[in-house]
Amino acid sequence: MSKIHDFDVLIIGSGAAGLSLGLKLADQAKVAILSKNKLSEGSTSWAQGGIAAVLDNRDTTDSHIKDTMIAGAGLCHLDTVTFVVENARKSIDWLVNQGVSFTKESKVKKDVFVDGDYHLTKEGGHSFRRVIHATDATGQEVQQSLETRAKKHPNITLFENHMTVDLISNQKSDPKKRRCVGAYVFDTKHNRIDVFRAKATVLATGGASRVYLYTSNPDGSTGDGIAMAWRFGCRVANMEFNQFHPTCLYHPETRTFLLTEALRGEGAYLRLPDGERFMGRFDDRLELAPRDIVARAIDHEMKRLGIDCVYLDISHKNKKFIIEHFPTIYNRCLSLGYDLTKQPIPVVPAAHYTCGGVMANNSGQTDISNLYAIGEVAHTGLHGANRMASNSLLECLVYADAAAKNILSHLKKEKLFDKIKPWDESRVMDSDEDVVVAHNWSELRHFMWDYVGIVRTTRRLERAARRVHMLASEIREYYSNFRVTPDLLELRNLVEVADLIIRSALSRTESRGLHYMLDYPDTDPLMEGRDTILKPPRMPSDK
Repeated sequence: MSKIHDFDVLIIGSGAAGLSLGLKLADQAKVAILSKNKLSEGSTSWAQGGIAAVLDNRDTTDSHIKDTMIAGAGLCHLDTVTFVVENARKSIDWLVNQGVSFTKESKVKKDVFVDGDYHLTKEGGHSFRRVIHATDATGQEVQQSLETRAKKHPNITLFENHMTVDLISNQKSDPKKRRCVGAYVFDTKHNRIDVFRAKATVLATGGASRVYLYTSNPDGSTGDGIAMAWRFGCRVANMEFNQFHPTCLYHPETRTFLLTEALRGEGAYLRLPDGERFMGRFDDRLELAPRDIVARAIDHEMKRLGIDCVYLDISHKNKKFIIEHFPTIYNRCLSLGYDLTKQPIPVVPAAHYTCGGVMANNSGQTDISNLYAIGEVAHTGLHGANRMASNSLLECLVYADAAAKNILSHLKKEKLFDKIKPWDESRVMDSDEDVVVAHNWSELRHFMWDYVGIVRTTRRLERAARRVHMLASEIREYYSNFRVTPDLLELRNLVEVADLIIRSALSRTESRGLHYMLDYPDTDPLMEGRDTILKPPRMPSDK
């Protein structure tokens, strides 16, 4: 039998954004944090590199702002970038207070010194060493520290294996009076759909990189929050900008293992099979060019030579240095037969980060009252046309703090909405055709990789649009007739997001940042500063 859960704040997502927000709210509010799998299975745990912040006294916030704006290729919002960068140091201090243990230098060196003797590394697009990290497993360290704190707080209730189906509104007729009052949530362990009522609901669900065949992301990155917000009536922006990380390990047993950009920051080279370095033909910054440039360069060389991968080589560096700074990567590669200290490692680009998302302001507020979006699910204007390395975890922390302040300022005025109908399954049945879902999953991810990948054309995008519309129709019919399953819910969301990506890509008739069109290879000055904003055609009704 379904249950009704009441909380002051419902947070959908248990990564850095969701956990940080929960901890910042919990002293004054009753908080639920939902994870559709285990708490630690989100993208935060997979983040290797680190968090960008001005911590070296030779660095400046102006430099960090400038680097971010350049990487974003004319689409970053200056006010947003300034807001995030100026709050970076405070966010790092807060993490340290939560028990996060960042890597320190055993001996202070001039080229890596930072207040507190923390080791800083340098990644693509950065003018200074400003990436603080926990060896090569920063996300895991952050996730574990925040999880530990959240589990101990009496005002935080953690719900694992709870997947949100859709958001719930107070009414349907007047969009201006519409507010979010909670969500329908699938308890996958007990196979039932519960109602979660809340005074404020926060999307912290991450990105949508699983829409592509090859990705560095975990299985849960299926664009759930973006799709739910779109169905609920929120605008989305810049969905055409999907970041492909240049260096994912090329190995049949591990298609999602990332080789952090910090390797290139510490001097790793990209090489062709014959050992030739090639980045000099594409950018003066060589291996430290922004990710979009490096990914396109690798893609170009693979297609030009008809090869399956290129190679990342740091074997010319000191063996002890490599093992100390990249222990996770070193051990993982070694288990697969590659010695990072002795040989180049095969790599390919893979879908990595969703730069667009649900439109949110600098308090995390969306178009709908009492609904917030923070982290990768949101579009705030920070990343523009290309996210700069290690600004992602920083965004989670800064917006968790901003959203917490805004939510607490309104919370006492809000009341729980008591007219929520339970989920209705009276007219659906169990599916005996799960193969349909599995087939559509595969088809979607294949044509998105082939037609809407690193290099695009209008013809490819139009072909993808026809395919996604056909799939969407099939899935709507399937969803209407059968009981939901996690695979069906994720596929439903991915198809929604794929359509948004394709529509956004077709509307941008230029090449800019992560969006590269063979039909329009140049950047159009008239589109400088112009976001791609999609508006829902109507306010959908709740099921």
